[in-house]
Amino acid sequence: MVYPKKVFFKEYVFMVDEYVYEPAEDTFLIAQQVRAEEGDAVLDMGTGCGILAVLAAEKAKRVVAVDINPYAIDCAIKNAELNSVKEKIDFRQGDLFQPIKPTETFSLIFFNAPYLPSEPHEERSWIGKAWAGGQDGRKIIDRFVMDAPNFLVDGGRIQLVQSSRSDVNRTLTAFDEMNLKAKVAAQVKVPYESIVLIEVER
Repeated sequence: MVYPKKVFFKEYVFMVDEYVYEPAEDTFLIAQQVRAEEGDAVLDMGTGCGILAVLAAEKAKRVVAVDINPYAIDCAIKNAELNSVKEKIDFRQGDLFQPIKPTETFSLIFFNAPYLPSEPHEERSWIGKAWAGGQDGRKIIDRFVMDAPNFLVDGGRIQLVQSSRSDVNRTLTAFDEMNLKAKVAAQVKVPYESIVLIEVER
């Protein structure tokens, strides 16, 4: 397989397939805030090229990386090999938590969600699935927020990226209603929106 793009972050290098979302401001916002610790069990939801899974694997006990896009899974495996952490990452293709066993739990869950308002046709391509969030940008975010706490241990953390265009307060309120502490931990302004990193603690 030919990888037409190469992305650098710190001392790491990542190859990016043409059918896989290329790391951008949202990726780097969360990548700079990765808080994986010794002993963590990490879930990298929507792994894309695998950048967050690779960063987490440097310290975490184990990492599960999930993506709906089969090209992303292949690309992430290649990047885990390239960065010498493949043996610590379990790659699974599927839609959100579908490939996760009901009994599996994690101390840290990442998700750079598809968060932009979109038209139905924009969700059909593999790249579109990485950013298109439905009419209000919340189609995938709401599903994630509802299910993620079921897989989070006591004392566990969630790091979720979304846009100011997809109602950040609604996300914070939803986590609060589940008795989880949620806050905006970082953000970056780009044209027409702010990209926000929400951190959640149980």
